[in-house]
Amino acid sequence: MKRVVSVFGLAFDRLSLYLPIILTGLLALGTYWLVRNAPELIKPHAAAPVSHDPDFFMRNFTVRSFLPDGSLHSEISGREGRHYPDTDTMEVDDVRVRSVSPQGLVTRATANRGLSNGDASEIQLFGNAVVIRDEGKLPDGKPAPRLEFRGDFLHVFTNEDRVRSHLPVTLIRGSDTFKADAMDYDHMSGIANLRGRVRGQIMPPAPAGRR
Repeated sequence: MKRVVSVFGLAFDRLSLYLPIILTGLLALGTYWLVRNAPELIKPHAAAPVSHDPDFFMRNFTVRSFLPDGSLHSEISGREGRHYPDTDTMEVDDVRVRSVSPQGLVTRATANRGLSNGDASEIQLFGNAVVIRDEGKLPDGKPAPRLEFRGDFLHVFTNEDRVRSHLPVTLIRGSDTFKADAMDYDHMSGIANLRGRVRGQIMPPAPAGRR
C-alpha cells in the first residue's frame, strides 16, 4: 500500500513540474487559433485626391466678407456660383464685385465671369471686364481722380489695392484715356505702369470756374 501511494505521489510531482509548460502550450495554441479565425481588420485606404468638381452651387446670390472691426471688405454677387474645394475658389457667372479699401475708397467691378479665392483678396475677371475706382485720396492725402479699367481680363487685388492685366487694357483717368498691351496699377503709389504699345489722349484742363 505504501508503495502504491509513493508511486502516485511521484507521478503527481512530475505532472506538477510539467503543468506550467503544458498550460503555456495550450494557451499558445488557443491564441494561434483565435488569430487565424479572427476577422481581418479593415485596411486603411489612402485619402482620395480631391477632384476639381464643384461641391456646391449658388444662384442669384450675394456673399459678403467683413474686416475684424465689422466693416465691409468685399461683396460678390452673381447669377450662378460654383465652389471648387481643391483650390478653394469660387467661379461666378455675370459677376458683380464691390470692395472697400482701408482708406474707404470703393471699387466696383463687373464681368461675364469671375474667379475669386477663398477670402476674396484676389478676383480675376474674364470677358467685358470693368473695374471702377471712385474719386478719393491717395495714402499721402493727394486727390485721386476717378479711374476706370476695361479689358477682356483684369486681375484685382483687393487687399493691396492693385489692378493688373497681361492683356490689352483701357485706362480712363478723369477725362484722360490710355490704351496699352498690359498694365499694373498700384493705388498705394498712384502709379499705373503701362506696357507694350501705349496710346493716350490727354484732355486740357477745364477753364477756371468751369467743371
